[in-house]
Amino acid sequence: MTTTAIAIAPYPYADIAAAVARALRRANDLPRPGEDAARTAGKYAVLSQDFRNSAWQHLDADDLPQASNKAWGLVAETVRAISAQHGGFIHKHRSISEVVNQLYLLARNAGDTDTARQIIRAFGTANQLHANFYEDELSDYVVMEWLIQCEELSALLFALFWPAGAAPPAVAAEQC
Repeated sequence: MTTTAIAIAPYPYADIAAAVARALRRANDLPRPGEDAARTAGKYAVLSQDFRNSAWQHLDADDLPQASNKAWGLVAETVRAISAQHGGFIHKHRSISEVVNQLYLLARNAGDTDTARQIIRAFGTANQLHANFYEDELSDYVVMEWLIQCEELSALLFALFWPAGAAPPAVAAEQC
């Protein structure tokens, strides 16, 4: 599924910032001014693409646990980037899920139920890949298909929740 920048219209910037703040409060993830000063949304956005590239490299090397974990990292760093872009810095693992839940609710409450379902289902897939890092039970074709779903989720989240006019991270041609 391809998502265009026009899709951001139902998700105003202020609502995203408020949703991120709610998520961090729910996770009891308090600001840490000393640590947060060095964090930027751009750093997380670049990290998300680094995880994406590493996932494919590990998949090519038949290292399925590492490929699975890097796919999770792609999604987690995407969520961190979006959160940071809207004023919230994630320090706790739980906060990633809380932010995704709030983004899901923004889409659902805007009447975009198909997108809301896509967000929550793909995030569940990312969580299953994260578990596969420890369990190593998934086949190569499942890891590959789910990695693609993680890529699609990352692209969707950037398209919907990155501020209008700001460019999400580009994927170099050699990465495709």
